[in-house]
Amino acid sequence: MPHLTIEYSNNLATVITPALLRVANHALLETGQFEEADIKSRALPFDCFAIGTSDTPRGFVAARLAILSGRSADTKREIAQALLAALEAAIKPGTLALQVSVEIVDIDRDSYAKAKLAPNV
Repeated sequence: MPHLTIEYSNNLATVITPALLRVANHALLETGQFEEADIKSRALPFDCFAIGTSDTPRGFVAARLAILSGRSADTKREIAQALLAALEAAIKPGTLALQVSVEIVDIDRDSYAKAKLAPNV
């Protein structure tokens, strides 16, 4: 835990990179809420999207962070703001009008299961 999923408009394909995911992971680590090896992130582009009704070049980055339930609203707000700030600083939209959002989603602690498998050496 946590699981970060970044959905984005495909006109940002050169902007959303593994390096950006590492920036996001570092921001999450710096909150002090998560262990380094537990932070998992991935990015999913969308080829078919519409933003508003104008022909103005626009893009979006929507980050959804799934975390185990039990943190206060203030803590979740701090995590969201830290992640948003890191994404804003790292993303260079070029000529696009860009919307960046972060959503924190609670995962029910009682129904979550996880296993750590050691590599075969």
